[in-house]
Amino acid sequence: MASQKRIIAALMQRHGRTFASELGIDLRKNTPSPLFRLLCYSLLTSAPISAELAMRGARAMAGAGWTTPQKLQASDWETRARVLNESGYARVDEKTATQLADMNAALLETYGGDLRKLREAAGGSPKALRKRLKAFKGIGGTGADIFLREIQLVWDECYPYADKAALSAAEKLGLKANADKLADKVSREDYPRLMAALVRCKLEKDVQGVQDAAKG
Repeated sequence: MASQKRIIAALMQRHGRTFASELGIDLRKNTPSPLFRLLCYSLLTSAPISAELAMRGARAMAGAGWTTPQKLQASDWETRARVLNESGYARVDEKTATQLADMNAALLETYGGDLRKLREAAGGSPKALRKRLKAFKGIGGTGADIFLREIQLVWDECYPYADKAALSAAEKLGLKANADKLADKVSREDYPRLMAALVRCKLEKDVQGVQDAAKG
């Protein structure tokens, strides 16, 4: 088997891109709009659909201009359902159109539409952050994990965060299925990319491909 260093290098080369960056979300700004867009993507991924469809749904929402809680609030249910349906987000488009409105209403009422206030309310605890994220209707454990996995780029209290999907892929690749040990293998900056790469590897069933590339 190739060394862990070579496996990680091959993994990063093949899959080392965060989901936020794929959506054009600049989390480094740490401002309400990119944080809100990540939250919406987290909700979309909580539905029983493929990761690709969730990505298309998130792009469609941005294309419709719903990049802030205020802009989403101004939309109507029929338009949300249609936009999601036309993006390929079928079967659950109507339910999700409702969940988006419920989530958005709670975000505006509880945190003034600013997820940085949710962060403050969590008091630096990733566990408390996860609980508050799951309190939004439509966001389950998977969605909360995705948010925390991506936001650790800028919210230091979440670093190093690894969800079950990432750790499962790490184990299959022969890497240590432990967040702290994986964090030792790459820079602080690259760690969120490594987590995303592990998840992408799992989704694309590319364990063998990564291992073969590492040997070459």
